[in-house]
Amino acid sequence: MSPAAAHQQRSESTWAAFFADQADRCRDPALRAFYAAGLPAPDTPLQDVPLMALDFETTGLDVHRHAIVSIGVVPFDLKRIRPSAGRYWVVRPPRPLDEASIRFHRITHAEVARAPDLDEVLDEVLAALAGHVVVVHYRGIERPFLDAAVLARRGERCLFPVIDTMSIEARQVRAGWWNRLKGLFSARRTSIRLADSRTRYGLPAYSAHHAKLDALATAELLQAQIARHYRPETPVGELWE
Repeated sequence: MSPAAAHQQRSESTWAAFFADQADRCRDPALRAFYAAGLPAPDTPLQDVPLMALDFETTGLDVHRHAIVSIGVVPFDLKRIRPSAGRYWVVRPPRPLDEASIRFHRITHAEVARAPDLDEVLDEVLAALAGHVVVVHYRGIERPFLDAAVLARRGERCLFPVIDTMSIEARQVRAGWWNRLKGLFSARRTSIRLADSRTRYGLPAYSAHHAKLDALATAELLQAQIARHYRPETPVGELWE
């Protein structure tokens, strides 16, 4: 069995089983509906998969100490991006914002003071994600932060596979002998940040750190990555993690 086939088989047995189990076990209606919507089979061609770009702005990078302050989602597939069908929420974190956080994402004390707690919009967020494969740029933020936030508010887990455009870009730009050599000598490696990754595909520069705009930028980046490095017929299970 090829590595790709083995990965696909593991994905099918783990994520499908997990979603089915959670759809039966979850007590929270919104979470139960999220899991019951299911996932495409791992052998589904990417061109047939409903995708949802997801981006968070947070007060920091530590899921144990920091929190979500805004959420952006944009639905798309390999042919079309639908920003008008996307959503954007500002939510109130449990602790006050610090000045470094405000400078980074430009969401102010006044905005979060009148914003709802994540629990008040969580049903809408889960409904938007349901039935889609989630696409992010760096899987270390959106999935763990959402899982921690849901666990704190609803007492249950919120886990799902993601396609990570940062991970895809890392495999493409850091696999060559020149980049491996630079790594050995601690030279600066090619950036795989969202803006720098987009530049390599000729995509336009957007203002960073707005959750919905970054979700749109991530959707465009995945389309470009698939067009250059993969085929529309590539099974989704080869890319999700």
